[in-house]
Amino acid sequence: MKKQLPLIIIVLTLAGVAPGQQPVKAIPSGHPVSGFTLENSLLWEISGNGLSKSSYLFGTMHLLCADDAKLSDSLRYCIETTGQVYFEIDMSDMLGQSLAALQYLNMNNNTRLPDLITPEEYQRVKEYFKVNKVMLPMSMLERMKPYFITALISESKFPCVEKDGMEQVIMKEVKKDHKPVFGLETIQFQASVFDSIPYQRQAKDLVKMIDSSGKGGDSSDLQLMDMYRRQELNKMYEMTTEEDGMSDFIDLLLYRRNAAWVNKMPAIMIDKPTLFAVGAGHLGGEKGVISLLRRAGYTVRPLKHRPGLETITN
Repeated sequence: MKKQLPLIIIVLTLAGVAPGQQPVKAIPSGHPVSGFTLENSLLWEISGNGLSKSSYLFGTMHLLCADDAKLSDSLRYCIETTGQVYFEIDMSDMLGQSLAALQYLNMNNNTRLPDLITPEEYQRVKEYFKVNKVMLPMSMLERMKPYFITALISESKFPCVEKDGMEQVIMKEVKKDHKPVFGLETIQFQASVFDSIPYQRQAKDLVKMIDSSGKGGDSSDLQLMDMYRRQELNKMYEMTTEEDGMSDFIDLLLYRRNAAWVNKMPAIMIDKPTLFAVGAGHLGGEKGVISLLRRAGYTVRPLKHRPGLETITN
């Protein structure tokens, strides 16, 4: 049985790009994002600025169809030649992280979903879960932070039976090499991000998702997976930042976190060559990790990442 990612890390992807499961406008190939574009690659080398050995940056997706969650020879090479791996959170103790995440699922101050939405909206939510059964009773769901419920719905509607995440796939390889694993953030910090987004806003997005369920159109999840397969960082970034209404929280969900990570990375890379594996949505844009590293004086160049097709040749 596969270990699941802590729900909080799944939410950090799903809440940022698909709160309402609404179709997202098409983005033409090569479309510039605020004048800043990147090559289509999930794997990047970090060098220069005093580094004696290269480190690497890889854009993950926390939830994928199992057939899409595969290592390339290039990514294996990066794991083999670095001394440590950093994820968004420490993935070395999945059971411990999952148990730790449980204490952050519920809203503060005994807030319940009926306190946040109209009786009519609450009835629609109840009807949805009556038809689309989950393993939790409504008495538990109504106390959970609404974005966690949104993530549960998104995962349940994922378009494949076998699911995996790139973090889990990387961890399997890392364990073979007995490399130390760390996190750029803690579960506690990630939970605080969702306490900073008003519960009423989260509840309204949950109702929007339920009301739009089954009304046709490609979901954000499907579009995002397709972009990930093609390694289109520019499109993924634009989809993340321009999703209806989510621009209000993009600073909280992306930009502040990107800046905090890049502030930590120099000392980490000086200590040991490192593979950083973080959500792909954090890599693109002028305030993305790649741009911020370049501004800090590092050379960041794309590497080939085609699982099973070629070794590292750049």
